[in-house]
Amino acid sequence: MNERIGDEIKNGPKKSRSDNLFHLGEFRTLWSAYAQSILGDQLARVALSLLVFERTESPGWTAATYALTTLPALLSGVLLSGLADRFPRRTVMVTCDLIRVVLVGLMALPGMPLPLLAGLLVLAQLAEAPFSAAQGAMLPTLLGVERYERGQRIMQITHQAGQLVGFAGGGLLVAWLGSSRSLAVNAATFLLSAALIRFGVKARPVASAEARTVKIGAQVGAAAALIWSDRRLRSLLVMGWLAGFVVLPEGLAAPFADEAGGGAYAVGLLLASHPAGMVLGAAVLVRPGIGDETRRRLLGPLAVAANLPLVGYLLGPSTEVAMLLLFVAGVCSAYQVTAGATFVLLTPADRRGQALGLARSGMIAMQGVGVASGGAVTELTGSPATTIGAAGLLGVVCALLAAVAWTRVRGAGARMIPEKA
Repeated sequence: MNERIGDEIKNGPKKSRSDNLFHLGEFRTLWSAYAQSILGDQLARVALSLLVFERTESPGWTAATYALTTLPALLSGVLLSGLADRFPRRTVMVTCDLIRVVLVGLMALPGMPLPLLAGLLVLAQLAEAPFSAAQGAMLPTLLGVERYERGQRIMQITHQAGQLVGFAGGGLLVAWLGSSRSLAVNAATFLLSAALIRFGVKARPVASAEARTVKIGAQVGAAAALIWSDRRLRSLLVMGWLAGFVVLPEGLAAPFADEAGGGAYAVGLLLASHPAGMVLGAAVLVRPGIGDETRRRLLGPLAVAANLPLVGYLLGPSTEVAMLLLFVAGVCSAYQVTAGATFVLLTPADRRGQALGLARSGMIAMQGVGVASGGAVTELTGSPATTIGAAGLLGVVCALLAAVAWTRVRGAGARMIPEKA
């Protein structure tokens, strides 16, 4: 057993072979809050993408607006994720939800100018990192080592399924409700999430009382040093950040659909294709006979395979073919669940929030930079398909390098990866 694994994980709930995670009230509550929030978020993203593209007819501004749903994590993930270690994690989640209720509610006001809308969006996204860090750090406490990856997989499948439903139906719902009402629905989901977590999750003290007295700079530095000093954590971090390439088609979905002759509903289907693939991929990876070690061994090959389909955009595919390419990329991208779960379990409990925040903020920031860069390149090339295809080529090269590094690290330190509590 790796000595880093905290006592709270070691003493987590004992596993029964017939145990259903949804029988655990707190997990069921966290899942319910998460599921409905995801639906609202995806609806809001479709609404914002269509709203900006309709007003500006600019692929660059459309991609930049989409990037604003991710780029603030670069700041908040570094500076604010540590709140999940400094304060009770339930309190952090409820507070972040209530902040987003107010900010997204203001965004829903009709006629909101685009600059002000963008500012409110940035502020709302700043609350995402501490919420996610607190949630991610709490799950191992509730489930223990043996059930944690299973719980994390359920959350990931829920996330992708929520994107699938939200994106696929988003175009129709936005057309029916309008952009302002769609954003109001998103604000309501944050309010419901806050209520569920406040009354359905037990209050717990901070993981370490010392965390409250440590300066933010020292806390961030310690988490960064922890990740850098452990080759396994460092390799897993890089594997996760490869998502920056795969997310580019989402930011350019509206311009690509316009280029390929599709409409608003085609945008929703394009956005839903990758999540649909991830749902299938996550389900396949938990089939009987595929153990933890096998999933870790597949991380490198799947990372390469997740980027390879994007190269097909260089051929100028129709929207239907593009959906298939994104679906295949999504199936292979399911490796992210195992990579993320292994990263968390190898991190000390009292520094898990900050370390997880750094990892997630880097991933989200990479996605935002990728989308923003893709929008700028598309303004120059005039072709979203060419931009996505070129990004796919670069992603394959980076994934190959990361795969080699992970294979070496996994072989050298496989015994140190915890399997059971």
